[in-house]
Amino acid sequence: MNGSSRASTPSPDRARQALDRDTSGSMWDALAASLAATAQAGELALRTFADVLSQAASEAEPEGPEPLWATPHQIVTETATFRVRDFSTGRGTPPILIVAPFALHGATVADFAPGHSLVERLLAEGLERLLLVEWKSATAATRSLTIDNYLADLAVIIDDCGGRVTLIGLCQGGWLSLMAAARFPQKVDRLVLAGSPVDLDAAPSKFVDAVRAASPATFEALVRAGNGLIIGRRMLSAWGAGALDAPGQAHTLQTDGPVPHELSERFQKWDRWAVNLPGPYYLQVVEQLFRGNQLAKSQFCALGRVLDLSAVKAPIYLLAGQDDEVSPPEQVLALSRLVGTPPQSIRSAVTPCSHLALFMGAHTLTTAWPNVCAWLLEHSSDEGRRRACESVGVGSGRSDRLDATAPSPPL
Repeated sequence: MNGSSRASTPSPDRARQALDRDTSGSMWDALAASLAATAQAGELALRTFADVLSQAASEAEPEGPEPLWATPHQIVTETATFRVRDFSTGRGTPPILIVAPFALHGATVADFAPGHSLVERLLAEGLERLLLVEWKSATAATRSLTIDNYLADLAVIIDDCGGRVTLIGLCQGGWLSLMAAARFPQKVDRLVLAGSPVDLDAAPSKFVDAVRAASPATFEALVRAGNGLIIGRRMLSAWGAGALDAPGQAHTLQTDGPVPHELSERFQKWDRWAVNLPGPYYLQVVEQLFRGNQLAKSQFCALGRVLDLSAVKAPIYLLAGQDDEVSPPEQVLALSRLVGTPPQSIRSAVTPCSHLALFMGAHTLTTAWPNVCAWLLEHSSDEGRRRACESVGVGSGRSDRLDATAPSPPL
């Protein structure tokens, strides 16, 4: 650091101002601003940031139960890491698993409210066998979990569903879905990634830049402050969750006119409710995915094997938000040049929406997602005809060759 850099170090007051809530922006903007202040001010800002989090932790915790789900379902599996919710209305083949995000907000982002539910839309479009993988909030008993633990349990869930599924990964859920497709290619029939930032070097973003600019000590301090956990309620409180104003809510939910009072209250409750993250998992995400971009570089090691994305051969659908402040379209669509899937088996779309609107926006759900469903149903029909032929001993040469050459690494 030269003298001019030292002279530009912000005062504690300026660093604290960077953490103030901004009701005109998103939580992600506030998060990026807080990390940027930390990076600029070094240890001074780190102490200030920790002080703000300490104050946030002393505030009254958000009251009330977990956010409500909009669509009837039943819990069919529960492990230390995941809870599997079954929304199925039939026995479609293969099963479709939505892998929810695991950042701070809960998995109800995929089933928020009638008219603003991805689950509801997928069912309405004819996807009959639909389940959702919900990451459980970390506790003292699970604070040592790593990405390997989650990936291994996802593999077990896939086996419970018959051994071969279609994965729909939302944001961070897309990372785990892609890891599963690379580590266990035989288990993933098709792959949909929505708002999942795979190649973080493909385009700049305030969020990634802020994480990379901050010292590793920043994130390690956050884990220590939570006794091995990232405490979701502290982070959301410090970063201004629940402060999104009426126009911001309308933009996210894509309502015609002001957001109805009941829907606005539901959104604010959802926005204030948070999950905790295991410290080792969180630091892996920061250092290996955000800072090192190891998944995109085929350098990430999962369950004892380096994940080579060229081993992914499954058909892929990539969906990005044009105005996504978390996952710029370039970071999502870059996957098409990293995998071994033939170009003709990759679909991609960029829709005019923000990050959360990809999963909750009324317009996006009724315009972008039906195309994804049509793509999945087309494949499902082809798969059904192929299996019917195989059941009577008839199969095309192409299908036989694909079966013979499909990679099958052991569990």
